[in-house]
Amino acid sequence: MADRIVMAPPRAGAAGWRRWLPGLALLRGYRAEWLRHDLAAGLVLTTMLVPVGIAYAVASGVPGIYGLYATVAALLAYALFGPSRIMVLGPDSSLAALILAVVLPLSGGDPQRAVAVAATMALAVGLICIAAGVARLGFFTDLLSKPIRYGYMNGIAIVVLIAQVPKLCGFSAHGDTPPEQALDFVRGLLDGRANPVTLAIGAAALALILWARRWPRVPGMLIAVVAATAVVGGFELDERAGVGVLGTLPQGLPALALPWIGWADLPTVFTGAVAVALVAFADTSVLSRTYALRSGQRVDTNQELIGLGAANIACGLFQGFPISSSSSRTPVAEAAGSKTQATGVVGALAVAALLIGAPALLENLPGSALAAVVIASVIGLIEWRDLQRIRRIQAWEFWLAIGCSAGVIVFGAIEGIALAVVAAVIEFLWDGWRPHSAVLGKVDGIDGFHDIARHPEATREPGLVLFRWDAPLFFANAELFQDRVLQVVAESPTPVRWVVVAAEPVTSVDVTAADMLAELDQALQNAWIELCFAEMKGPVKDKLKRFGLFARFGREAFFPTVDEAVRAYRAAGGPEPDPDSDPKLLR
Repeated sequence: MADRIVMAPPRAGAAGWRRWLPGLALLRGYRAEWLRHDLAAGLVLTTMLVPVGIAYAVASGVPGIYGLYATVAALLAYALFGPSRIMVLGPDSSLAALILAVVLPLSGGDPQRAVAVAATMALAVGLICIAAGVARLGFFTDLLSKPIRYGYMNGIAIVVLIAQVPKLCGFSAHGDTPPEQALDFVRGLLDGRANPVTLAIGAAALALILWARRWPRVPGMLIAVVAATAVVGGFELDERAGVGVLGTLPQGLPALALPWIGWADLPTVFTGAVAVALVAFADTSVLSRTYALRSGQRVDTNQELIGLGAANIACGLFQGFPISSSSSRTPVAEAAGSKTQATGVVGALAVAALLIGAPALLENLPGSALAAVVIASVIGLIEWRDLQRIRRIQAWEFWLAIGCSAGVIVFGAIEGIALAVVAAVIEFLWDGWRPHSAVLGKVDGIDGFHDIARHPEATREPGLVLFRWDAPLFFANAELFQDRVLQVVAESPTPVRWVVVAAEPVTSVDVTAADMLAELDQALQNAWIELCFAEMKGPVKDKLKRFGLFARFGREAFFPTVDEAVRAYRAAGGPEPDPDSDPKLLR
């Protein structure tokens, strides 16, 4: 544990640069003995950075060289602005379908137009992430439940597979939606459009990558890509067998440039950027927490947003495209002995050296091998085992995940993400809209008061209804709360004198619910029934004071515990009911 690095969050009042540039703060405490580990890990990491950077660029609709530009920019920017000591950022398979959904229709087949659209999208993603981080909205992705995350990620993985499998076979499948593309792929196979040599190379590369996963330290992607490139170049298969290759890459590094695509296309780009930012940060936050627990760090989700945003802005300014954290390259860096973000800096410099000194090494890289790299990556995105567990314990959440997947596949990646967000909001509202409630009674031998539906042997105080509401009170459930209170009053075995709301689970009250409480209190008073509250939290009482309800009910109507309320009821005896009143008239 001697190499364990613990980075505490900056103290209040600490220098601003330490907060906004955690990479420089770590550099001040860098140890000399870490350097050899970071150098070695950076060189190992480079063996993955090159093939996946090119492959994900092609999958995103831009020329492969721009994946290397994005890789270099993302690693250097995150090393300065990112709080995680080990996480690797760069082009990612989970974003490819989202980027392609924007780039493809707006570029019209023009590669330079595609680059401008993708770079603009990266700038928009960066600005969205930084704005969310400054506004401390890092909690937002917590609103997406695990089944919903599984659903949209499975859908995105299938969309990418539908797009890449035809490339593995050496032809393109056309269609406006993934189902149409899948249908055209089947037609292509039946019509003989597949290139057998291309398919053989791609299938062999895919098999080698998947086989090498048994040994994490073996660079399966690099071996597959190098072997495929050597075979194509050695036998001149691009000319003799029509195998598509990457071609000559431009030499040198990208120039700093501000992309521009015109005002008319900005709404489409921004919509796609919102979806990308949501997916990218969801992935980044999960990965960040995982590695923070291993290294003893504390997770600052808002700084993660800023680091992710800075990396995307760097990509946009240096002709890249939107990036995210990598769940495949980060473990490689860790297994290779990475200690700090210096690993990513070494990897970025190594890729830059390749671009400057030897770009021709990649000209015979076959497109089917790149498709194999993407396919192998997205297979890892598909989650089925845990979904089976969810199906066994709560079937409706399993079908919610399946619905999100279907939405992504049928309507498209961006529309599917929007459906997933809507589903998350509906799921959240549903739990608060129809919450559990209970009438409480005393059970012999058990402290406190308990749900009489779960404990039929519980005894109730004559004339007293103890009612518990297990949710905040807000506009969506206010009427239901009133109906349930009046229902339990009407169904009471004895004439009711007091209703005590056990309000400990009530965490908030809005204006609609406050007005409902006033109406309910008036209705109960008309039937000579007192409305009281027990265990209500201080912030909720403060809201009732602002709404004028605390004064209406009176301080004596609020009790610190349910026991205190029961003792007060016994001591007061309760108001005598009006003989002419009928509790059933309350309903």
